[in-house]
Amino acid sequence: MKSFKLSAEAALKRLKVIVLWLVVMSVNTTVAQFNNSIIVVDSLTPVSLKEVVVIGQSLSTKNILQHKLLSGVENYLESMPSVGMVKRGAYAWEPTINNMNTERINVTIDGMKIFGACTDKMDPITSYVEVSNLAKAEVSNGQQGSSIGNTIGGSMNLVIDKSELGTDIQKLSIESGFETNNQLRIIGADASVANKRYFFDIDAMHRKAENYRAGSGEEILYSQYSKYNISLNGGVYLSNNSSLSTSLIYDRANDIGYPALPMDVSLAKATIASIAYQQKKLGAFTDWESKLYFNNITHIMDDSKRPDVPIRMDMPGYSDTFGAYSQLNLFKFKHHFSFKWDAFLNNSYAEMTMYPNNSYEKAMFMLTWPEVMSLDTGLFIGDTYKLKSGSLQFNARINAHQNTIQSEVGLSSLQIFFPELSKTQIRMLSSLSMVYQLRFTNWDHSFGLGLGSRAPSVSEAYGFYLFNSFDNHDYIGNPLLENESSLEATFSSTYRSNSSKVKLHGSFFHMPNYIIGTVDSSLSKMTFGADGVKRYENLDYARLYSLGAEFELKQGENFKTKSSISYHRAIDSEGENLPFIAPIEYNFEGQFRYRGYQFIASVQGAGTQIHYNSQYGEDQTASYTILNTSLSKRVYLGANQLHIRFGAENLLDTYYTTYSDWNNIPRMGRTLFLNLSYQL
Repeated sequence: MKSFKLSAEAALKRLKVIVLWLVVMSVNTTVAQFNNSIIVVDSLTPVSLKEVVVIGQSLSTKNILQHKLLSGVENYLESMPSVGMVKRGAYAWEPTINNMNTERINVTIDGMKIFGACTDKMDPITSYVEVSNLAKAEVSNGQQGSSIGNTIGGSMNLVIDKSELGTDIQKLSIESGFETNNQLRIIGADASVANKRYFFDIDAMHRKAENYRAGSGEEILYSQYSKYNISLNGGVYLSNNSSLSTSLIYDRANDIGYPALPMDVSLAKATIASIAYQQKKLGAFTDWESKLYFNNITHIMDDSKRPDVPIRMDMPGYSDTFGAYSQLNLFKFKHHFSFKWDAFLNNSYAEMTMYPNNSYEKAMFMLTWPEVMSLDTGLFIGDTYKLKSGSLQFNARINAHQNTIQSEVGLSSLQIFFPELSKTQIRMLSSLSMVYQLRFTNWDHSFGLGLGSRAPSVSEAYGFYLFNSFDNHDYIGNPLLENESSLEATFSSTYRSNSSKVKLHGSFFHMPNYIIGTVDSSLSKMTFGADGVKRYENLDYARLYSLGAEFELKQGENFKTKSSISYHRAIDSEGENLPFIAPIEYNFEGQFRYRGYQFIASVQGAGTQIHYNSQYGEDQTASYTILNTSLSKRVYLGANQLHIRFGAENLLDTYYTTYSDWNNIPRMGRTLFLNLSYQL
């Protein structure tokens, strides 16, 4: 094993030299700048390396190929091939990319860095937006997503839906929905005004649900939730070449039950604000954008509604982030150069107070996140070079990342386990990638290589006795961890014709210094009923493989089918299975249109999860297949539109649970839904 590790490290160093040389050669030809999408100039058709799913737009362009118009953001994201969801209840699912969770991926809203305030990851960034205030989600795999920050598995940028300056728009939309299983009620409205000088958008949506029932009819207690979301966007032209825009999102959820966890949430609140300056031309450069932003996340866990717990606990958490970035582009000869500078300052604080059932005993208090201040600044450089039949893309990023423990109590607590720990730590992070694309009449091919690294998360480095109910262990962070690294290789081949599309794709990740919790028998547990204590450590490496295929077939304008199948496998340096890795998954969907009606039927399922690991709390999950259907009609009432959609999810009322359902919590049984959208 030792000799293999040395050879892998040697190969890693050689590849770094090769990719770095290629990047330097491309950068030397001119100055590099940045843009969110990959565009090749001259006669080459623009090529995007991102998966994009349309989420919420006006009724005239709304993505009607979803079963539900008013699905949660997570439902739209889950339809993307590389995206999965870890579910702890009916609300706030945690997104994954390439089977890698929060620590290994980047999730941003309009390019803004946001960090959750929950030590149990009950508040993913996707939970603080709504389908009505988002235009699309852009998902990039591996180092192709490094433009928005250091990553291992990839990135997800949720793009806010805004009116365009220069358009003449006045619109008002009202949306409502109801679902039978958990009595979910949805009501929302949005309005927009835009002309050649300014635009203004306002959007509001409210959701309220009761406990849901599984396929067996069993009521899943503590699965209720209530939330509302309000967003404001505005902009004004300063000149024909420049504009100023601002945005504000306020999201508040209350009384959120998490049936898979021992605690619920009384409040999850986010305030996300930004102001941006855009300039179309700056000398030879284009699309200059600079943004300042701030966000505050408050998350309060409690168990006050649980009838019988060994000890009562309150666990509030807070996260504040200030950030900025500036980006622009340069097209020069056959190059599209891109450049971006970004920086953020985040403060994460979480605490826990335990109240004994005996009122004469004193409450116990401790910091679970010891007020960690994270300062990060980085530079991204990209170059897409036009070839005769394709393109060659190089990306490079370097970041300086600093963590400072601001609480003396928190520092002293961690120094019990790490006596040599200093208050401040500085890490250097880097990313290099290369993608070669070939385009022919009917075929597209893509081959990529990448190197990346990430710093440990606040929980992994500084967490203090965080209880994980999945494997029933307390976790302690390790501030002396090495940076986790990755060596990746990706490929895809796509055949297109007028009536069909076939795509094959795959990826391989070799991750030296893989970070995961391992049992430390020398430590004593703190949580009542826990099996022991785990401390985050670096494994020699871990490897993750994935293969997938997608198929589309059109028959005229009225009939279309889509299907996909994927396989994933992940092991560590000892050959043990890694947790939360999907088994074989498949999906088939048929869409039929007739006289203004649209009918959609889909079959989704997965094979038995045989590659599980009981050390991490996993067990074997059974295979399942579910059926969903929907029927929609768009009605024109003069100049107004009414969009009606009725359907059923889990039509056969199947009882099932998946590999990513925390503590085997069963999914929702049969539910009928009705969505109405009316545009004035």
